[in-house]
This record gives sequence, C-alpha cells and structure tokens, in this order.
Amino acid sequence: MVKAADATQLFKPFLCPLKPMTMTAARTEPTLPVSRAEALLASYRRAGYARAEPAILQPAEPFLDLSGEDIRNNLYLTTDAAGAELCLRPDLTIPVARDYLASARAGQNAGFCYLGPVFRYRGAAGRCEFLQAGVESFGRADRTAADAEMLALGLEATAAFGIGATEIRAGDVALFAALTEALKLSPAWKRRLAKDFNRKISLAQDLDRMTLTVAAQRPEYEGVLAALAGSDRKAALALVTDLMSIAGASNVGGRTVAEIADRFLEQSTLGGGTLPAETRMLIERFLAIAGDPGETLAQLRGLAADARLDLAAALDQFENRIGLMTAHGIEVGAIRFATAFGRGLDYYTGFEFEIAAAGNGAEPLVAGGRYDGLMTRLGAREPIAAVGFAVWIDELAKMGKAP
Repeated sequence: MVKAADATQLFKPFLCPLKPMTMTAARTEPTLPVSRAEALLASYRRAGYARAEPAILQPAEPFLDLSGEDIRNNLYLTTDAAGAELCLRPDLTIPVARDYLASARAGQNAGFCYLGPVFRYRGAAGRCEFLQAGVESFGRADRTAADAEMLALGLEATAAFGIGATEIRAGDVALFAALTEALKLSPAWKRRLAKDFNRKISLAQDLDRMTLTVAAQRPEYEGVLAALAGSDRKAALALVTDLMSIAGASNVGGRTVAEIADRFLEQSTLGGGTLPAETRMLIERFLAIAGDPGETLAQLRGLAADARLDLAAALDQFENRIGLMTAHGIEVGAIRFATAFGRGLDYYTGFEFEIAAAGNGAEPLVAGGRYDGLMTRLGAREPIAAVGFAVWIDELAKMGKAP
C-alpha cells in the first residue's frame, strides 16, 4: 500500500512499469493489445454505448465501503488538504456509476463503455497498473435482456483477442434471495446469509450458528446488544467506535470496527430464535445445485415443488434469460451455472458471470453481473437497474492469439 500526503508520493504509482501507451520504441509490443482494445471499444460504441472517461483520482470511501477494508492494502492512497482520503481508481465500475449519478441522465436509460488504466497492488512483484475495458448499463427496465446482452458483449472481448475456447461460469444471487424470502427468515438472518453468500467466507459457520439455540449463546455484553436493538447501522457504528476508542483498540481478532458493529447489530436483532434443521437442509440442497442452465432450472423447479416454496418469479426470469442468451447466439449448454457461484462483492443483486480461457483455471478474463444494489449505496435516491462487466486487457493479450 502507498499512503502519501504530498503530490510526489501521490504520483509514484504512475511510475509502475506497465504503461503500454507510453512505452519506448524498444518495447513496442504492448501497442498491439492497446490497438485491439481500442477496436473492441469501437465495437461497443457502435452497439450504442458512449465512451466514459472518469477521473483517475477518486474518493477512497466508496471502494472501502463496498469492498471492505481488506482492499485497503491493495489501494494507492493519499489525502487532500482537507484530510479527505483519495485513491487511484482500482477499477472503473464505481467511477463510471458515480459520474452517471452526477449527470443529468441519472435514473434514465444510459449505457457506457470505457478503456483506461486502473491501479491496485497485486503479487510480490508489486505490479500496480492494469489496462481495463468494459461496459456498464444503467436504467434498463428489461433486466433479463440486459443481462444476456452483457454476456454476449463480454464474449466479444475474448473473440477480439483470438481466444477460441472459453469457459463461462455463472450464478444468480437473486435466486438465493428468493429462497431466503420464501423460507420466511427474519430480516437479520436474510441480511447475514446474503452477506455471507456474496463473500464466501462464513456461510457454513453461520448456518451452524443459526441452527444452534441462540439463547444458549447469549454473550456477556448483552447490555450493548440491548442498546443497539432497533438502531440503524450508522448509530451502531458510532456506538461501537466510541466503545473501542475508550478501550484503545482499532480491531479485534482481525475484524474492523465496522464489521464488529455489523455483528453486534445482527446479534441484537436475532434474539433467541433458531434456524430449523429442515430449513438448513433446504438451503444446503439449493447451494449444491449446479450444471448447465437448463439442468439447474429443472433442479430448482423440483426443489421448489418438493418444499412448496414460491420461487416462480425468480425462476421465470432465469428461464427468460436462458432464451435471450440463446437468441444472442450463446451456447447456453456450455455455461457452468452454479447456485453457489458469486463474485465476492456484496452489492451484486442478480446474474453474475466470469469468462476464462479454457483450461486456464479460475482466473477470469472478463467478469461482471447485475449490481442494482450499488446505485443507492452510491447516493441514488431511488433504486436504479445496473449491470455491466470488466475486461482485463493485459490478461487477454497474454492468452490471445495474434490476428
């Protein structure tokens, strides 16, 4: 992590070795991926997506708030004269979304494409600058059609770089949300399970905890929980921050103040109930479903019928999306769909996907999905439909074939 208080430190990250558009004549090979990336961007513009060019320097708070404090070690940070924390953009989705929300088109149907450097620390070699392209679509009411279009445009990126055989991994967090809604779980449990589902960290442990008698686990700090009962997240964070400041602590067991506040708030709401064993079994059965989209749809309809769960609306959208993908010429039977699949960010609200070169393991070349939940968290007064994807140009150039 680079944390700087002056301009010299701030611009140090720009001196990283990977700056393909300013390489010397002795190393001209990076111009090939740049030219192909520009050609890809031109195709996105012909498809109706205007080019967006957000500022490289961004407020750090949205990235830290939405991705967790763990990302701090991978950001290039500085502060301005007023003490506000800033960073070099680590991706382009949030900056493009912020610019859209600040524009006169906020809330309206609008689509953008982009190409530019992003900055984050990755690996012992200290690599920090990457070339990223992508597409973001805002305000479209036809969500399933927009989802299918994003996957089709993402596949255009791999084709443009000569990658023939690809692997598509996909999931849909909206299906998990529909399941927890149909199971009539408490709001606190639904929030907790949704967060764990997206982060892929402690879902199994939380299922264990919820299946036990919570009343038997009541902690010694019951008074703090009582004080938080009915509070919102901001009030909980303020209380926990004050308590930890008095104790002279900034984290406990590796958890940040915000994470501790969230845990306290959830515990104050959970009360003494338990998660029935049969409910846990249904959740685990749901999370075990995987296959091509047609196969998973059939299994999900079977689960809904067996358990008498109302998942019809979510499954109908899933089926509609399959048809729209087929209409785009996508080989749907080759998609690996898993109900447990997620991309590790808690603002995703629906369809998610990754495209990798066949046989290249888990490293995606293109990745994205639906993130309606991001827009209100960035300040939108009303929910706004949003879906998009990012393209890692440097990785595509490594894996692709010459034209």
